[in-house]
Amino acid sequence: MLRQLFTGILLLSTGLPQMVPAEIIEASLRPLARGEVAVTGTVAALTRPPQKGTDAGLRAWIKDFRPRALELGITAKVFDAALSRVTYDEQVIQRDRNQSEFTKTIWDYLNTAVSDLRIENGRKALAKWDDTLTEIETQYGVDKEIIVAIWGLESAYGTFRGGDSVINSLATLAYDARRAEFFEDELINALRILQSGDTTPAKMTGSWAGAMGHTQFMPSSFNKLAVDHDGNGKRDIWGDDPTDALASTAAYLKHFGWKQNQPWGVEVRIPDGFDYLRADRSVTKLPSDWAVLGVTDMNGTSVRDYGLASVLLPAGAEGAAFLIFSNFEVIENYNTADAYVVGIGHLSDRIKGKQPFRHGWPVADRALTYDERVELQKRLTAAGFDTEKIDAKMGPLTVSAVRRFQASTGIVPDGYPSLRLLERLRAL
Repeated sequence: MLRQLFTGILLLSTGLPQMVPAEIIEASLRPLARGEVAVTGTVAALTRPPQKGTDAGLRAWIKDFRPRALELGITAKVFDAALSRVTYDEQVIQRDRNQSEFTKTIWDYLNTAVSDLRIENGRKALAKWDDTLTEIETQYGVDKEIIVAIWGLESAYGTFRGGDSVINSLATLAYDARRAEFFEDELINALRILQSGDTTPAKMTGSWAGAMGHTQFMPSSFNKLAVDHDGNGKRDIWGDDPTDALASTAAYLKHFGWKQNQPWGVEVRIPDGFDYLRADRSVTKLPSDWAVLGVTDMNGTSVRDYGLASVLLPAGAEGAAFLIFSNFEVIENYNTADAYVVGIGHLSDRIKGKQPFRHGWPVADRALTYDERVELQKRLTAAGFDTEKIDAKMGPLTVSAVRRFQASTGIVPDGYPSLRLLERLRAL
């Protein structure tokens, strides 16, 4: 479980995991698939030019990779058993190549992520596994509803855990030149899982990018944080019984600092005349202090002082607004897309019986395409508001440039990179 970034409607940074929801068959409910973030791996990957993959090429790569894997502690027996029947999977490479254009608005995303059926199924899953989840909640101090919500978005409560061979997918991706270092590291971690005896190559199935089990752990995260909660001597996140997967998710959230009974966020009202430059993750105050500035819950009263909070406007000044707490940041360690974190948080709230968001969204807007995001960055920079990078990622640098441009032209400086903003830049 690595990190990726999403702003109200647009991709901010490269990212990670994937699943297929039971309610709607689509490539992924996540903005991107796992494995997109470049990280420092334990394997010194070779520098190779892009190539047309073949089974013969993959076999040659495996032969070259074998001594490096053995140097890292993988036994010859485990390596050979796992990789003896691996074949090059062109579909995996195509899916890896074609995952960059996530263009859902946050409200469209939430319509699927927090659908009535997903809420209903979440409540059923909570009821069915309540004893186990209560035990996990007590042990790890992580609210059981948030665990169920992650389960719901990652695999539709275990319905879609992924049927691809993790070893085959990771070997194919590691052989490919584009992100070899990352996937070589994940392949080594997958082999370590096999060597530990937690599962077998045949049972180690998951997404095309190597995410595994009920809550879609990457092998590196599994090795660091997965637990054997049922005490059978194996950390089994792949089987029909979700116990170990749910406990491992709790362990993961606890590791990153989950605070029990603190909300991820609370929907709030923003007063007329609000200084939108304060709607920034770096600006934190107690909710009572935000209330002095007119930021209240939807009933007009101060949000409880759960801790320091910042104002989040995932769709700009015209969309819903939230005070978000440190647990928001904890969920970001699973996936840093704002849309994903809001989806997880809101799904957990709805499973608890809380109401839908009350504020509307700017539904007339659409998400910017990849080319439009690049154009926006280029036009901002040309107008004197340097984004520092032209990469189509609406990250903090670009959002800051948007704010500066908005302030200079009398627009509410909410940092929202909309099509309307791009059209205004085109008119300069």
